[in-house]
Amino acid sequence: MELRQLRYFVTVVEEASFTRAAARLHLAQPGLSSQIRQLERELGQPLLERGSRSVTPTPVGAAVLPHARAALAAVEQVTDTVDEFTGLLRGQVRLGSVSGIAGEIFDLAAVLAAFHSDHPQVGISLSEHTSEEMLDALRHGDLDIALIGLPGTALDATFGVDIVLDTTVVAAVAPDSEPSRTRITLAELAGHRLICLPRGTGLRSVFEHACATAGLAPEVAFEAANPAVLLQLASHGLGTAVVPELMAEEAAEFGVRTLEITDPHLHGQLALVWRRDRPGNPATKVLLGQMRIAFSR
Repeated sequence: MELRQLRYFVTVVEEASFTRAAARLHLAQPGLSSQIRQLERELGQPLLERGSRSVTPTPVGAAVLPHARAALAAVEQVTDTVDEFTGLLRGQVRLGSVSGIAGEIFDLAAVLAAFHSDHPQVGISLSEHTSEEMLDALRHGDLDIALIGLPGTALDATFGVDIVLDTTVVAAVAPDSEPSRTRITLAELAGHRLICLPRGTGLRSVFEHACATAGLAPEVAFEAANPAVLLQLASHGLGTAVVPELMAEEAAEFGVRTLEITDPHLHGQLALVWRRDRPGNPATKVLLGQMRIAFSR
């Protein structure tokens, strides 16, 4: 029995699919299947039920699963302990961030540059996704740290959350749109042609949750991942953009006005999120600590 076979088995169970597990492990599916069969032959029992649509653990597989996870965690802990004892950080940290935030609101590049200078043997990957996609990646162990927009509802208790920004949500309109107006109710806003961030982003989730609670069904005419693009679209009269208030200065540059949203007021929050039950390697812990200090407000 090899540790990699246990890792393959755990990944297949978590993904409920050989195809998705192979993609996550960067393996060819036939090779992954062969390794699992070899493990089953060595144990003398089938570990997985291979259905047409999903793969699930057999009763034996379900019993073996926590021990496989414990074995993998123990090996990782041995390496982490040695690294912490010697003061050496190495390995890989996988970081996710919402689009349009890094560089505009937080100097993420400066934090990563300082970390890399101190710990050159640590590899860092940075990707941009929606908040919903990043939460899924954290759940499945495909990200270590994520800077996300909170959805406005409580997250699973397995997540550690450090809120780094709280902002009011406002409506951005073209300068010639009702020039005497300074505020708009949520019900009135829902009747406009709207320009929003995509589904799965924190701000969109906050807005949709508020509308659903009020029994409103808004029409979203345009979507864009970058808040600045929403302002550009609004400046051309294509609709009313739902954006964070912190974009007010940039809104003025695009020639759009912002209206306060009332009944109710909406708030968006950016947060650093990680898994409490999977604290990660020492490099992840150090980078998370540096980001929490750099982004604290």
